[in-house]
Amino acid sequence: MKHLSFKKGIHPKYHKELTNAKPIELLLPKEELVYPMQQHIGSPCKPLVKKGDRVLVGQKIGEPTGFVGAPIHSSVSGTVKVVEERVNHQGHLVMCVVVTNDFTYEEILELKDGGVEDYTKLTNEEIVAIIKEAGLVGMGGATFPTFIKLSPPKDKVIKHIIVNGAECEPYLTSDHRVMLEEGERIIAGLKILLHMFKDATAFVGIEDNKMDAVENMSRLCEKESKIAVKVLETKYPQGSEKHLIYATTGLEVPSGKLPADVGAIVLNVDSIVAIWRAVTKGRPIMRRIVTVTGNGVKNPTNFKIRLGMSFRDVLEAAGWDEQATVKVISGGPMMGAALSSVDVPIGKGTSAILCLTEDEVDTTPTSNCIRCGKCIQACPMRLVPNALHHSALHHEDDEFKAYYGMDCIECGSCSYVCPAKRQLVQSIRTAKNRVRQK
Repeated sequence: MKHLSFKKGIHPKYHKELTNAKPIELLLPKEELVYPMQQHIGSPCKPLVKKGDRVLVGQKIGEPTGFVGAPIHSSVSGTVKVVEERVNHQGHLVMCVVVTNDFTYEEILELKDGGVEDYTKLTNEEIVAIIKEAGLVGMGGATFPTFIKLSPPKDKVIKHIIVNGAECEPYLTSDHRVMLEEGERIIAGLKILLHMFKDATAFVGIEDNKMDAVENMSRLCEKESKIAVKVLETKYPQGSEKHLIYATTGLEVPSGKLPADVGAIVLNVDSIVAIWRAVTKGRPIMRRIVTVTGNGVKNPTNFKIRLGMSFRDVLEAAGWDEQATVKVISGGPMMGAALSSVDVPIGKGTSAILCLTEDEVDTTPTSNCIRCGKCIQACPMRLVPNALHHSALHHEDDEFKAYYGMDCIECGSCSYVCPAKRQLVQSIRTAKNRVRQK
C-alpha cells in the first residue's frame, strides 16, 4: 500500500535506532531548578514569587503579560533562591525563577483534588480555560499556546484534528515511545477534542519507520468510529503542520493562512497527552519526554524529566562524553539550536538533546553557489532558496518578500542538500526576523 506524503522534501539518515527501542526512564531533578519566564511564543511571564518564598509542585510562578502567552508552574517544592536574568538555551537573557529543591515534592491542594470527573458537561470555553491555566504549549518545538489553537474564529468549522506522530527529525524518538507507552492517553485526549469539535474526525499520522507505533495505535482505534491512523511515508519534513495536513487530508493551506482556514487543527503527540492530564487530572505542564542521543553519550535514552532541570544534569545521566562531543544541539539536527553552554534549563519546547562527535559533524567549508538547483528540488514549500539566500545576504527585503520568503518554514532541507554548504536556512531566518522587526 502506498503511504501518504507531500511534494518534494528529503531523506536524511535518521539514526533512530539509538533510542527507539528503549523504554522511557524517569529522571528526578537535583538541587537547583531554573524556570525561564519565556517558554512560549508570545509575551514573557512576570514572576509571581520572590526570593525566600516557599513554592509547591504545581504552583503558578509566572503569569503571562499579554494575550499570547502561557503561565509557568513549579515542578518541585522548595524555596525560591533568586529571581534574576539568566541565559536560556537560545543564548538570550531571560528573567528566571530559581528554586532550591527540598525533595519532598509537596503538591498544591488543587493537584490532589484536581481534574473534572465528566468533561462532557463542560463547555468549550471552560475546557479552553483549563488548558490555558495549565500553561499548555505546542510540545513539538514551536511552543505556540495551545488554548489559542483550540479557539478558532467562529466562522471556521473544524473538521480535521490531526495528531502529529510523524517525528520526522533524525535521532528523535520521544513521540515514538509515547505512542507505544501512553497510547491510551492519546486516545483519551483526542476524545476531549472530539467533544469540543463535534463535526471533526481525528487522524494520528505516523511515519512508516514506526510500524510498531502504527500497530499499537491502530489497535487502540479499533472501537473508535471517529479516530483513525494514517500511515505516512518516512520523509522530512513530514511533521511540518502544512505538509501533514496535505498528506492526511489532501488539503493545501494557502500562503499566509492558518490550518483553521482549511478546517484543521494539528497537535503533537505529547500535547494531546498534556490536554488529557490538564482536563482530567488538573495537572499543568511540569514535565516532558526528552530524547538524549548521539554518539556523544554512552547511554542514549528517552527521559521523563521535570521542567527546570539543567541540560548538564540530564546529559550526565545519559553518560555524556564531554571530551568526545564537538556539538550539543537542543532539538534535532535539522531545526534544533546549537548550545553555547549546557548549564541552561530544560523548557517546555525541549524535545531532545543531541550530542554529536567529530565524525557526525560536517565541517566542509562553504564555497560559491554552483546554481545546481538542488535546494529548489528539495524545498517542501516550493520556494527558490538560492534566490532568497541572495536577497537575505544583500538586505533586499522587498525582493525577499516578493519571493515568498516569509512562507519558509526553516526546515533546513535546502542547507542539507547544498553541495556548496551555503548557510541558506540561517540567512533566510535572519531575513525573516528583520522583516518582522520592520
